[in-house]
Amino acid sequence: MPRSVNSAASKARRKKILKKAKGFYGKRKNVYTVAKNVVEKGMTYSYVGRKLKKRNYRQLWIARINAAVREEGLTYSEFIHKLSEKGIDLDRKVLADLAMNNPETFKGLVAQVK
Repeated sequence: MPRSVNSAASKARRKKILKKAKGFYGKRKNVYTVAKNVVEKGMTYSYVGRKLKKRNYRQLWIARINAAVREEGLTYSEFIHKLSEKGIDLDRKVLADLAMNNPETFKGLVAQVK
């Protein structure tokens, strides 16, 4: 009995990997065995990158809030503590946006907290 090989599925599997490797340099884009390794590594980096992005944005928001609050004579930690004491539930993303785009509103918020 002849050996049966599901070539349609094999070709589809390879095509999927090579499609993801589109735009890579040299053999990485058109040699399946090389592309498979590179795509797998790239997928790992993209997974980690999605986690790092959240961390980096939070870091940026904190830096912006800290810079704006120091002009008003407070530190970041004091400001956040006083916000929680007053029961003002604004997240760091909103606070950073206020500090950057609406400085008057942010100054009013700081004055309310002081």
